Amino acid sequence: MSKIEPKILQEFELFLRNEERSEATIEKYMRDVRCFVGFIGSAEVSKQSVMDYKNKLGRSYAVASANSMIAALNSFLRFCGWNDLCVKQFRVQRQAYCSEEKELTRAEYLRLLEAASKKHNERLNLIIQTICGTGIRVSELQYITVEALHKGEAVVNCKGKNRRIFIVPELKKKLLRYVKEQKISSGAVFITRNGKPVSRNNIWKEMKSLCEQARVAPSKVFPHNLRHLFARTFYGIEKDIAKLADILGHASINTTRIYIVTTGAEHKRKMEHMRLIV
Repeated sequence: MSKIEPKILQEFELFLRNEERSEATIEKYMRDVRCFVGFIGSAEVSKQSVMDYKNKLGRSYAVASANSMIAALNSFLRFCGWNDLCVKQFRVQRQAYCSEEKELTRAEYLRLLEAASKKHNERLNLIIQTICGTGIRVSELQYITVEALHKGEAVVNCKGKNRRIFIVPELKKKLLRYVKEQKISSGAVFITRNGKPVSRNNIWKEMKSLCEQARVAPSKVFPHNLRHLFARTFYGIEKDIAKLADILGHASINTTRIYIVTTGAEHKRKMEHMRLIV
């Protein structure tokens, strides 16, 4: 058994940076580990304390959230050399369909764009279209640069891997007009008044401000849901999950499968079309 000293937390953060993890991943891992430290207080780390923490997560969070926190903690424990203290994640039954309360539809997406236009927030309107039209992560918006627009594609570096993102002609035209109006001659397209890339928190808050006017439930409105809409739309046309995984930058097709799950209503319609009840 050992105690967690502040120094080892700093060393773990440095380790994550040397592993070239994204800033978002580092921030999440450190937040999750500190949550565990807060749980055990000044007590020593033991298998029992880790098990107790796991049980607490199971009572307090959805399974997916609890498992992500366990993954972060296990990574920290392995870094410390305490492999025997790692715990298994909660078992999850793969869902055949998702909740309609969470899936953003194309009609709702269009209403969000209309609401952004009515608020005269062209930057937000184009951010929404860019994420939904390319499938990139909100953290990857920084790679949509003036230089990328002229090439018609952006090279995204995420988790130590590079992938090309095509910018379709209509989106390219819109963004080139925008940077010309904003007098942005180089670098990131979506920036603040100080010239820095727009943060994910600002984008999240601005998107939430559209909900009431767009008549869209707040639970559906966040940047990552635009990526899901892109994935479902692409898969509906191509039916090629391996290609979609490459476009989204997923290392595993199992991750991509989560993105293309449809709602219960769609699932029900497909079952009815089977016409097996006579």
